Amino acid sequence: MSQFQTRYVCQNCGYESLKWLGRCPECETWDSFVEEVVLRPSHKARSGAKSSQAISSAAEAGAPLPITQVEMASQPRLLSGIGEFDRVLGGGVVPGSIVLVGGDPGIGKSTLLTQVAYRVATGQEAGSVLYISGEESAQQIRLRSARLGAETERFFVSVETDIERIEGHLDKLRPILAIVDSIQTTQDGALDSIPGSVSQVRACASRLARFSKATGIPIILIGHVTKEGNLAGPRVLEHIVDTVLYFEGDRQNAYRLLRAVKNRFGSTDELGIFEMREQGLVSVDNPSAALLAERTKDGIGSVITATLEGTRALLVEVQGLAARSFLASPRRVINGLDPNRVNMILAVLEKRLGLKLAEQDVFVNVAGGVHVVETAADLAVAMAVISSFREQPVEPTTIFIGEVGLNGEIRAVSQSEKRLREAARQGFQKALIAKHNLAELKGRVPLEVIGISSIVEALPVGLLKTAV
Repeated sequence: MSQFQTRYVCQNCGYESLKWLGRCPECETWDSFVEEVVLRPSHKARSGAKSSQAISSAAEAGAPLPITQVEMASQPRLLSGIGEFDRVLGGGVVPGSIVLVGGDPGIGKSTLLTQVAYRVATGQEAGSVLYISGEESAQQIRLRSARLGAETERFFVSVETDIERIEGHLDKLRPILAIVDSIQTTQDGALDSIPGSVSQVRACASRLARFSKATGIPIILIGHVTKEGNLAGPRVLEHIVDTVLYFEGDRQNAYRLLRAVKNRFGSTDELGIFEMREQGLVSVDNPSAALLAERTKDGIGSVITATLEGTRALLVEVQGLAARSFLASPRRVINGLDPNRVNMILAVLEKRLGLKLAEQDVFVNVAGGVHVVETAADLAVAMAVISSFREQPVEPTTIFIGEVGLNGEIRAVSQSEKRLREAARQGFQKALIAKHNLAELKGRVPLEVIGISSIVEALPVGLLKTAV
C-alpha cells in the first residue's frame, strides 16, 4: 500500500529536513525550504523497472572486474564544427557524456546549441540530432533555426517535459546528440513536486545520465542560473553531469565567453570566445586581436599583458585609473581581476614607490569582459595604476608580464615563450619580463626582451618620457 510522507528540501543545496527550518544549516540560505512529497513506493517500482529495461545493457558491465581486464577502447569525440565550443570541451563531445550549459537569460544559450545541433547534423559524422524543448514551441524553434540558417531534415524537434516520454523519444530515434532545453522544465511523473524543484531536477538529471551511459548518446542540458550567477537547482546536479560550462557576457557587449568549471574529459582552463551577430554566434579565431581592437595607442593607464587560457596565450588590456578622492574611505573598484590581489599591488606601490594612493579612488578593469586569475598580470596592473597616477602613457608597443612580490620584486611566470610569441604575432616589439625568465628564452622569440628584477626598473623603460 502506498504511503505518503512529506519532507522539507532546501531549493538551493538540496538539504532535507523532516521539519521546516527558516535557515538552511548546510548552505545558510534563508527561506529556502519547500515542502515536498516523498516518492511513492509503487511509482518507485515502476520507475525502477522502466529504467532497468532502458539500461539492461549496463547490467552486465556492472560486474566487478580487475582493472587490468577493463578494455581501453578509445572513443572518438563528436565534433560540433564550432572550434571554440570544441576547444572548451577538450576536443569535442565525448560519447555517453552529460554536458550542462548554464548562463543568464537571453545570453545566447539556445542560439549556441541550435547552431551546434545543425553543425553536428550536417557534419562529417552526419546523423539525427534531437532538440527537446520545454520552454519554446516548435514554431519558435523553427523561426530561430531559419534566422540562423540551421535547417536540415536531420534536425528533429520535440516539445516535451515528461521524462518518460523524453526517454521514449531518445530510445526510438537514437540520435547522435540530444539537447534538453531546459533541465528545470523536465518532470518525473513519479514525483509530486513541481518542475524545477530540487527533487525533480535531481531525478530527471539522474535518469538522463543513466540513459546516456547505457546507450552512448551524449546529452547537453541547458540550465538556468540564479541572480547570484550560480546554476539553479541543487549542487548535486553539477556532480551528476560530466561537464559544466558557463556562458557569460554582457548583453550590451557583442562578445560572449564560454568557460568550463568542471570537465571529466579535459581541462577546465580553456576559454571560448564568440561574437554575437545577426546570423548568430560566430567563433572568434583571433581573440587577442579582437580584445585589443578598440585600444587607444597612447592612452594613459592602458597596459597590455599576456595571460594563459588553457593551451593558448591571450593578450588582454588592463586599464587603471587613479583619481583624487573626496571620500573618507577612497573607492577601490576592480573588474576582471582578484580584488585582494589588486589591493596587495596597490599597497606595494604605496610602500615601495611612495605613491599616495590612500588619497585616490582607484579603478582597475580588464577590457572585453575577460576574467584574469593568474599572477602574470601583476606587473601590468601596477604599470596601469602608475601611468594614470603620474599622467604618463605607457609604451604602446611594449607588453608587461610578471608577478609582483611584496618587496616590489618581479617574479618569473610559466610558459613565457608562448606568451611572447603571441605578443610578437600581434605586432608588439618589446617585452618586460622577470630576469629569471630570460634564461629559458635564449633569443627564441622575435621581439626585444628586457629582464627586470623590481618594479622600479620597469618605470624608465615602460613609461614614455613625455607627459600627456
